[in-house]
Amino acid sequence: MAEPVLTIHGVTKHFGAVKALTDVDFTLERGEVHALCGENGAGKSTLMNIIAGVLQPTAGEIRVDGQPVRIPSPAAAQALGIGLVHQEIALCPDATVAENMFMAATNRRRSPFMNYRALERDAQAVMNRLAAIDVRRKVADLPISSQQLVEIAKALTLDCRVLILDEPTAALTETEAQQLFSIIRDLKANGISIIYISHRMAEIFSLCDRVTVFRDGRYVCTDRIADVTPDDVVRRMVGREITQLYPEKLRPAEATGETILEVEGIGDGGRFHNVSFSLRKGEILGIGGLIGSGRTEIAEGICGLRPRTAGAVRLHGAVQKIAAYCDAVKAGIVYLSEDRKGSGVFLDMSIAQNIAVLDLKSLTNAAGLLDGRAEAALAEDFARRLAVRMGGIEAPVKSLSGGNQQKVAIAKQLAVKPKVILMDEPTRGIDVGAKTEIHRLLRELARSGIGIVVISSEMPELLGLADRVLVVREGRIAGELGAEEMSEEAVIRLASGLATAQATDNAA
Repeated sequence: MAEPVLTIHGVTKHFGAVKALTDVDFTLERGEVHALCGENGAGKSTLMNIIAGVLQPTAGEIRVDGQPVRIPSPAAAQALGIGLVHQEIALCPDATVAENMFMAATNRRRSPFMNYRALERDAQAVMNRLAAIDVRRKVADLPISSQQLVEIAKALTLDCRVLILDEPTAALTETEAQQLFSIIRDLKANGISIIYISHRMAEIFSLCDRVTVFRDGRYVCTDRIADVTPDDVVRRMVGREITQLYPEKLRPAEATGETILEVEGIGDGGRFHNVSFSLRKGEILGIGGLIGSGRTEIAEGICGLRPRTAGAVRLHGAVQKIAAYCDAVKAGIVYLSEDRKGSGVFLDMSIAQNIAVLDLKSLTNAAGLLDGRAEAALAEDFARRLAVRMGGIEAPVKSLSGGNQQKVAIAKQLAVKPKVILMDEPTRGIDVGAKTEIHRLLRELARSGIGIVVISSEMPELLGLADRVLVVREGRIAGELGAEEMSEEAVIRLASGLATAQATDNAA
């Protein structure tokens, strides 16, 4: 048999006293798509960063084509034909799409002059394989889903033999994801080997040839996809049976609670128009729709992060004057951003500082100084209640896994005792075990009397978690689906416009 294109043997990585990887093995055959699965914190991204030259192993061996190699830098990895598409966006926002895509090649140029016409022509040819994005635009002007496509396109410009994709569809629409899958299959047919990291089992079982599972920084097993089921993989990931991914929904007798939030005819004159809905005590209201439909903008408009030109927001019947986000927080409305690392948490600050940041006024003493003991007590309380796995509340948030970072982001919102929480993609990029914990937490919060609105692009989550679903299309509510009406087909029909007229007639 031919040598594997990549062999990892006995790789260990320590960050001080923390053991991120312990004696792990991994092989990648030529022309295969190999899934790497595990909970957040299992060591997947650490290993990929070692392969890509971002991190150096504490011990162990890496072989490429059977030959031992050192990979001291990302440039060295690229020279070996290894490309990595990070889960987190790593682009230069003030540069154009074309400049970002060919940045590595530009850095290797010796000529002081740049042929921008050729650069943009070559970049557009690659980008057109994924989406119709103008490569002359600045990255900062693109939504997150388009930035993710730029990251992928950037990797496609490299002459890769090994391509690592870390949660590549987390921010993509279904159409964009299908385009990516087609490209992955073409790359495989051309002999490119792909490591595919994802928490979405449907993608793994559709695309991949083999699957390797890591748990707690250790290698667990490798199987052919044809020999296992999604449940097998999940059990090996978490080391236990996940019996119920979604908690029990409201029973019909419980669905008649008082109205907490009323949104009446709000609009911003551009991205959303005449949006009205209500939220009852004890329920979780889902908001679905295609990426770019205006879901996030509606949430931002409610809580003062986007100016409104029309409409009103009421809490328990009282109109709220919300001109800025601080007004929303004072009123009891908080927002959890879809961009966890960009807007949800402060990565370099401690867990305690993150949890307390919205509640500094109540933690300040008479002399105007922050009461450190009160801050620590608040953080310890919420970290315990949300079961944040950490070394201590003084640890920086960047030291946590994605699921635990999300728990800190939620704790930050809960610290101000909100009446309503708007959550945008609350489990994006989080493993199945952490998802289950967050789903359970959201239901507990709803039953405690907090109003919960969840925006999600993940259809199973939207249908499994929400008691009702509003579907947004082109900045308007296309329709509402009750418990008995919810299905993937019903959501897609409304989101795509196939059922708009029917929804309007029903609403009337």
